[in-house]
Amino acid sequence: MLYSPLGRSGIDVSRVCLGSMTWGMQNNQADADEQIAYALDKGVNFIDTAEMYAVPPSPDTYGKTEEIIGNWLARNKSKRDNLVIATKIAGNGLSWVRDGGDISRQAVIDAVDASLKRLQTDVIDLYQLHWPNRTSPHFGKQWPGIVRFSDADTEQNIAGMLDILEGLNDCVKAGKIKHCGLSDDTPWGISQYLRLSEQHNLPRMVSIQNEFSLLHAKDWPYLIEQCIHEGVAYLPWSALGGGMLSGKYLNGNRPEGSRWTLVQRNGLFRDTAQSQQAIANYVDIAKTYNITPAQLALAWCNQVDGVSSTIIGATSMAQLQDNIAAFSIELSEQALTDINDVFKQYPQPF
Repeated sequence: MLYSPLGRSGIDVSRVCLGSMTWGMQNNQADADEQIAYALDKGVNFIDTAEMYAVPPSPDTYGKTEEIIGNWLARNKSKRDNLVIATKIAGNGLSWVRDGGDISRQAVIDAVDASLKRLQTDVIDLYQLHWPNRTSPHFGKQWPGIVRFSDADTEQNIAGMLDILEGLNDCVKAGKIKHCGLSDDTPWGISQYLRLSEQHNLPRMVSIQNEFSLLHAKDWPYLIEQCIHEGVAYLPWSALGGGMLSGKYLNGNRPEGSRWTLVQRNGLFRDTAQSQQAIANYVDIAKTYNITPAQLALAWCNQVDGVSSTIIGATSMAQLQDNIAAFSIELSEQALTDINDVFKQYPQPF
């Protein structure tokens, strides 16, 4: 296993980050225990979760994943210091989470305390804002005309960011969190948080996790360039496009127990004719090089300049083993050329 710096935190994290959002819905405690044990044996030291998990989010599944990780940590206390545990505070819009309100200084303080209790740990290594208070161009909203940036109240947004940083600072000073990060944010969001932290001597964001894959690479090049020059770790999530790039959903297939058989908040907006065409081509390329389609997609993501650690998730051990093995694969120049030929045809198919 190779490791990369987590921004300017001084922490090195494995190139594989073990995602956990299925634990508590599609996976139970025993499944999670088995996945953690396998990942650690392969050198993974980075686990990502969120107060909102498990998914799909609901009042019944809220906090379940953190509880499962907490149960594991309580039984494996000797391993805690060797792990980087990351979690996230949910943003606005979920009625069962702080009445759907914005992230604020007090919300951060309250959410951190609740996550610490569920995780059964004294400190969170990386505490992230799951999505910004303002509407951002994520989750299928990246197309012109969907988000009107000119309607936003810039000063109000900046004031809200400062309030959040002050809450994070309270938690850092109290020893409850070590480092802070972003999720589902933009270059403007990164810039404002870095400027405010420097201006007011508040915690500096060390990372950002955004959706990034062969089907959704809108962060290249501008956001990733910024991350490199500002020392912010870039952590792709959904590097398999919600499981699509494994090829299992081709031609309308819906394997029993798979994520796409569950209720989706935003519908299956990634499932377009263009996505299906791109995936079919990637599946053919994977066959040419005798690797699985999932390995092709993850190995490609891993070699993108600027990627620090890729968040993976699996509902079965076979999937987890396949995914982790991808990070030992070095794609040849010809393989990358073949992939790029398809990528240029379908740079953003959903």
